[in-house]
Amino acid sequence: MDLERIAHDLYGLWPQDFIDARTEYAAAARKAKDRALATQITALRRPILAAWASNLLVRTQPDQVARFLRLGEGLRQAHELLDPDQLRELSSQQHRLVGELARQARQLTVEAGHPVSEEVQHELEATLHAVLADAEAAQEWASGRLVKGLTPPVGFTATVVSGATLRPTPAPPPAPEAATRAEDRPRAGAQERRREEERRRKLAQARQDAKAAEQQAQQQEEELRRAEAQLEQAETLLQEAEQGASAVTRQLAAAQEAHAAARGELEAARRQAAEAGRAARKARRDAQAAHTRAERLQSDL
Repeated sequence: MDLERIAHDLYGLWPQDFIDARTEYAAAARKAKDRALATQITALRRPILAAWASNLLVRTQPDQVARFLRLGEGLRQAHELLDPDQLRELSSQQHRLVGELARQARQLTVEAGHPVSEEVQHELEATLHAVLADAEAAQEWASGRLVKGLTPPVGFTATVVSGATLRPTPAPPPAPEAATRAEDRPRAGAQERRREEERRRKLAQARQDAKAAEQQAQQQEEELRRAEAQLEQAETLLQEAEQGASAVTRQLAAAQEAHAAARGELEAARRQAAEAGRAARKARRDAQAAHTRAERLQSDL
């Protein structure tokens, strides 16, 4: 077995199926007496939903992935050169393509039979922004083996043109009818702020819940790794015991075979001894008869 092929297979699975499949691969490696490979397989981490959806996208849409990676290279180069025209053009592509790919990844999860939530789609978007911002993140993402979502640099998702010298477009003067509603703006602004605060609160709570769930999953996986290590040790001891038992069995079989051969030789010796006894007794009787005849002849003389 090859670790690369095994990892490729595992990270293409729905996360709920990951642990069982990993256990089977590790058990097969131990059965093949490849403990190093079994340890490497056991160390592979189960992906979270956003990472699985991202891996699914990378594996099924290679052309889109290549286009997105090229966009990331152009964005990073434009940032280094502080080229405002190129940044404007690439910024537009960035936001459009990130949204398209995140929605496409979510649709792929539906087609795979395991649809993900809108919150997972937001995590996907954050990962995609990180891919555009960082070359190492791009390489990790393109492998199709993400374990968790990637985080973009602070400020990168807000605007990719913040580093360029761009003049903001002045706002147009308010229309007359808009001026009559000026007194409604503070109220509408307060309501919008409250809605925004509520959205932020829900998002923070959702992220906190996701973090707690991830920690719980990691603890369970750590317990599983310890259990698998104990299983590996128990299997090793059983294998050694079976080898010892096999040696004893072979020795016992050899002893039984030798015992049977000795018993056969003993029976043959007994038969030979019995025949020799009978022949000896007959010879003795013949000898006695010959002596008797000789004595008779001697007395007749």
